[in-house]
Amino acid sequence: MFNDIGALELLTLVVLAVLVFGPEKLPKVIQDVTRTIRKIREFSDSAREDIRSELGPQFKDFEFEDLNPKTFIRKQLADGNDDLGLKEIRDSFDLRKEVAEVTDAVNGRESVPSADGVAATAGASSGAAPDLRKRPAEPAGEARPPFDADAT
Repeated sequence: MFNDIGALELLTLVVLAVLVFGPEKLPKVIQDVTRTIRKIREFSDSAREDIRSELGPQFKDFEFEDLNPKTFIRKQLADGNDDLGLKEIRDSFDLRKEVAEVTDAVNGRESVPSADGVAATAGASSGAAPDLRKRPAEPAGEARPPFDADAT
């Protein structure tokens, strides 16, 4: 409960409590506070047990911490359950292959898959990277269609 309170903070709280309540009333105040904390815990535990009994036996391993979405997702992904096929999706996604295919499509070249799964460019030298800033030359046989300002 008080895992993040250091020795200096604890000493400050004790000195503050002695100054506020006085040395005569401090033991009674501590007893009242501990009694109140104990009652709150008992109330919380009984409410938790009532909810579990009302939910039925199928929720016997239900934890209230699972109501937090982050905890629920972390628990579901940490288990070996791969009902959604996330492992297949993660394995099938290869960023290098996707980037190589897009680069080849932009440059108008055909890509040939190599043995390591990365698409190699047909007819390109493997040592030089393509210059993406240059526009590919337009084929001589095809003329651009005329621009029609009324159509847009």
